Amino acid sequence: MTRFLLASSATALLAACATPLPTEPVIDTGSFIAAIPLEEPKPERVEIVETAIALPLPGQLKPTPPEAETKPPQSPAATIREGRAGAVIEPSSEGFVNAVQIYPYTEGALYRLYASPGQVTDIALQPGETLVSVSAGDTVRWVVGDTASGSGSSARAHILVKPVATGLRTNLMIATDRRTYHLELESTASTYMAALSWRYPQDELAGLTARNTIAAAEDAVSIERGLSLETLNFDYRVTGDTPYWKPVRVFDDGRQVFIQMPASISASEMPPLFVLSAAGEAELVNYRVRGNYYIADRLFGAAELRHGTRPQTVVRISKVSAAQRSRWFGG
Repeated sequence: MTRFLLASSATALLAACATPLPTEPVIDTGSFIAAIPLEEPKPERVEIVETAIALPLPGQLKPTPPEAETKPPQSPAATIREGRAGAVIEPSSEGFVNAVQIYPYTEGALYRLYASPGQVTDIALQPGETLVSVSAGDTVRWVVGDTASGSGSSARAHILVKPVATGLRTNLMIATDRRTYHLELESTASTYMAALSWRYPQDELAGLTARNTIAAAEDAVSIERGLSLETLNFDYRVTGDTPYWKPVRVFDDGRQVFIQMPASISASEMPPLFVLSAAGEAELVNYRVRGNYYIADRLFGAAELRHGTRPQTVVRISKVSAAQRSRWFGG
């Protein structure tokens, strides 16, 4: 029996050794496609429109009324009351986002806050703004505290206020590392504001201006992403008139034509681009302006930049054929 088991084991080992190993798959490396990293999208320019200010035309000017009798000077108390009343900003239905009243921040304004006993009102500052100090006129009948939410760049400071009775009025000053807030607090029995915060028009304008600056810098550095020097073709001639806006150079990448204009040219002075058909007729072509470059979305044999009417300034851009290139360089 032992001999039979040994013989069976030897036979199994030989069979295992005789089993062919699986062949490795053959991979055709010629069919591989190189990975191309995707670049971050470029920031686009934003048009900043200023608020129109009505100016009187010459025909609309009217004589000034006669000088009114000089009013007696106001007392300091009346002047202060009038100044405070004109600076107070009340909550509005348009300013509510859910339960949060969002005020537009203005330096020196007084923001009204309505509170109620037994209810906490949350004053949320701008994300990333650091709280320096909080001062209240009445710290006995108003409970004032602070807390924070978020972390890192999204950290946000909160000031919590709560009155102990109705019919109370006081003021609150909040100092941060960016600005100062002045609030007028009033306690009522009928209603209260759950939360309030601000939006910052000056910061928004500064952000749009910075975005435009970055977009302009990107335009100045690169006219088109993904251009390969090996595919660029500079076989173009620029003939015709010689205005100050005459193109500096013209080239294509096999798909688009790039026309470089002088750096001093402004967008309002750039002439339109026309492509000439086989019959010599001018046709409009899809193109865009990036920095001081025209980028035409298709190749062409001849095109013209035209400016004015009588007399009309015309600059022709022609693609050089192989025969012309050979004749010029003796090929």
